[in-house]
Amino acid sequence: MMSEKKPHVAVVGGGLVGALNACFLAKRGFKVDVYEKREDIRKAEHVKGRSINLALSTRGRTALRMVGLEDEVIKNGIPMHARMIHGVDGSRQPILYGKKDQFIMSVDRRKLNELLLSAAEKNPSVTCFFEHKLVGCDFKTGEVEFITNEGKRVKNKVDLIVGNDGAFSGVRKELMKATLLDFQQQYIPHSYMELTIPPSPTNEFLMEKNYLHIWPRNEFMMIALPNLDKSFTCTLFMPFKIFSDIKTEEDLMNFFNDKFPDSIPLMGEETLKEIYMSSKPLPMVSIKCSPYHVGDKGLIMGDAAHAMVPFYGQGMNAGFEDCIVLDEILDMYQNDFSKALPAYSKTRTVDAQAICDLAMYNYIEMRKSVNSKLFLLRKKLDNLLFTIFPNSWIPLYTMVAFTRTRYHLCIERRKHQDEILTKVLWSGVFFIVGGCAFSLLKICNQKEISFHDLTDRVVELWESLKPV
Repeated sequence: MMSEKKPHVAVVGGGLVGALNACFLAKRGFKVDVYEKREDIRKAEHVKGRSINLALSTRGRTALRMVGLEDEVIKNGIPMHARMIHGVDGSRQPILYGKKDQFIMSVDRRKLNELLLSAAEKNPSVTCFFEHKLVGCDFKTGEVEFITNEGKRVKNKVDLIVGNDGAFSGVRKELMKATLLDFQQQYIPHSYMELTIPPSPTNEFLMEKNYLHIWPRNEFMMIALPNLDKSFTCTLFMPFKIFSDIKTEEDLMNFFNDKFPDSIPLMGEETLKEIYMSSKPLPMVSIKCSPYHVGDKGLIMGDAAHAMVPFYGQGMNAGFEDCIVLDEILDMYQNDFSKALPAYSKTRTVDAQAICDLAMYNYIEMRKSVNSKLFLLRKKLDNLLFTIFPNSWIPLYTMVAFTRTRYHLCIERRKHQDEILTKVLWSGVFFIVGGCAFSLLKICNQKEISFHDLTDRVVELWESLKPV
């Protein structure tokens, strides 16, 4: 029985989730080999192709706490208590994420990955192999094969092959050959580009540091997260077409002067031109698949199983939570992979697909809904009810970011709350409108205002509540 021996696991992928997974598996006493196709990130001069900043919240922090790394990560992060909304006119308006003591953390991707790899290697049962690219795996025998940068073939035979190798996972491709795997890949019509706001000449932050700054412009947006070096990493999210329409420096400055005028003095015009004109917008993909396992020897986790667009800040957090869920299920089935892997697939698929959907939804909220007075009213009502009924009314964002409520249950509870709020709001609207109509009709009779003028004024009031 698997419970009578210490299993040997090959973790394919030495990124954030792979390195953390190695820590979890080693904690169980497993022998773990980590294979990463890139060079050791701790020795690399530059790391290409990945966003610098990540937003760490409760799910991720819980996973880090379970392997003794939370304090170290938090020490090197910056708390963000709210969104700071930047208007075109230069105005700023904060929107709290939850209660005043609740916050997400801006953390550096590379530093976190380095910390996790070093923590994994401190376990004598963990060995890391870099510049090893997956060639193939056999999920019946547990054989896995890699090729090094020098062209050498390396084979290993293990009890379990775990794919933590990202959105374009090689292990997932092998799973597709071995089982009936449903797969959905969606590139959204928007792309992103990273820009920067440097520190001030006196090495201070140029904006409020404890916020996730957002410039919402309905069809597109820009965000900025703080860094320990007093800079901000800005990410511009726009449809590919808008990016392609900006062809010259003049086009760029006209666009920014029109849409993000307050950001220009912060970035510096020349720095903005240099970074933008030398960069390419990068695509964003959402991936759903099922099941996550094959037999008792193959499993995918993290982005390999559920890559998502970045707009809920849950990609890393969901991947880290995968490690918790697998650990709990391995406990339940005493390391019996033949029972644990199907249970993991069944348990995690519904939640992973739910957060993929929520991530898509949150892009609309971040770039458009935050401009709406009705949305802001809803947020205030949500927070008010949360304060009055903290155990029975929890806003969606609070459930996702500050609890470990299963993702699919977050959506179900939000729908139920929406139904209640809709009834309450419409009851209030009818009460207010009825009262106002009665009062206005009395005024009309007294001051001889026509009914036509009255309806015009009501329409003007309604229009003022629509999104900007």
